Amino acid sequence: MAMTGVVMSVLQQQLHDRLQALAPSVLQVDNESRGHGGYFEGKESHFKVTVVSAAFEGLRAVQRHQKVYALAAELLSANGGTIHALAIHAYSPTEWTGQAPDSPACAHAPKA
Repeated sequence: MAMTGVVMSVLQQQLHDRLQALAPSVLQVDNESRGHGGYFEGKESHFKVTVVSAAFEGLRAVQRHQKVYALAAELLSANGGTIHALAIHAYSPTEWTGQAPDSPACAHAPKA
């Protein structure tokens, strides 16, 4: 499922494109960098992924996350990329309720 009407950053689009390998029926990639410490305009470091795929049927959460991490590996900071944190909400089609949980507030978020 494409994110229509949403302009994605280059890094966000790269992550979205890599996760297409899961043939998702739902895929949402949110850039949550703005809500984290050390943020400045244009910084991309924290993302939230909501993905629904038949590829997750019968898999435990850790196995689902491993699939996502494998596809995103080059983008993660441990591998030379710039993504510092990746929140993953991975569902099979039978588990999907239409909404992923909100991310918690970061303790180091910029003060308003």
